[in-house]
Amino acid sequence: MFRLISGIFLGWSLGANDSANVFGTAVASGAIKFSVAATITAIFVTAGAVLQGAGGMHTLGGLTAQDVNSAFISSLAAALTVTVMTYFCLPVSTSQAVVGAILGIGIALQQVINWGGLKKVVLCWVGTPLGAMLISFVLYKTLQYILDKFKVGIIVMNILIKYGLMISGAYGAYALGANNVANVTGVFAGAGLITVSQATLAGGLSIALGAVTYSKRVMMTVGSGLVSLDGFSAFIAVLSQAITVHIYAKIGVPVSTSQAIIGAVLGIGLVLGMQTINSRTLFSIVLGWLSTPLISGVVAFLLMSAFVRFF
Repeated sequence: MFRLISGIFLGWSLGANDSANVFGTAVASGAIKFSVAATITAIFVTAGAVLQGAGGMHTLGGLTAQDVNSAFISSLAAALTVTVMTYFCLPVSTSQAVVGAILGIGIALQQVINWGGLKKVVLCWVGTPLGAMLISFVLYKTLQYILDKFKVGIIVMNILIKYGLMISGAYGAYALGANNVANVTGVFAGAGLITVSQATLAGGLSIALGAVTYSKRVMMTVGSGLVSLDGFSAFIAVLSQAITVHIYAKIGVPVSTSQAIIGAVLGIGLVLGMQTINSRTLFSIVLGWLSTPLISGVVAFLLMSAFVRFF
């Protein structure tokens, strides 16, 4: 049972990195305090994990054969990768880290890899930022037109934005838990170490812990480092991210909230003008996405090879 520690570690690192995307734009814009954002995230990410988190576990569990030892090592490799990226304030994909680790172990053990399942996952990775970008672009244009037409006053507008950010953030946290808990404890459920219901609860609580204790740094990178957002733009970004991630939770494929929120922010950047996008920050984020599965895969391969050799 001690092997589950690596899954809890991964959940904490996911919460510190990925769940920051739920309220990063709101906190960076000054619309919501970090303490409020972290509390809402912790509550709703746990609810999403418990109520709708089981679907993605079957997808990840079907990529390669899993036992308790490979589950422990894949979670440890992914957690180490995400933690390092979080230290450097880079929003990365925990889904990519987990899949990279699973494939690294599969190669080390010369297992049969489910390439059809992997293709489905990769296609969803590509579709996540593009879908979020499209949704945010359309939402921004539509809501901007409605607000202009009804000539909403500044006081009413500020109230709508504040509560809109809270509601969309809660929805985003729920979608995060429903979609990403499979990354945290899915391999342990697949290996038979714990039941699916136990996996969703343990994973949800560990994500919540990461959100509360160590997510503020990445929030500021997402919220202000790429595009400077006001309250209205922050609301659009969070809602677009939540819709995108929840769609994939329904499909049963864990995707990256980091990629979804970046896609949403870029969609807003397209509305406001490409000159508002910080190209250096965008390059760093994309580099982190590309390197995450490779680094995690190499770490998992080395750890598994050493385990086989010595134990």
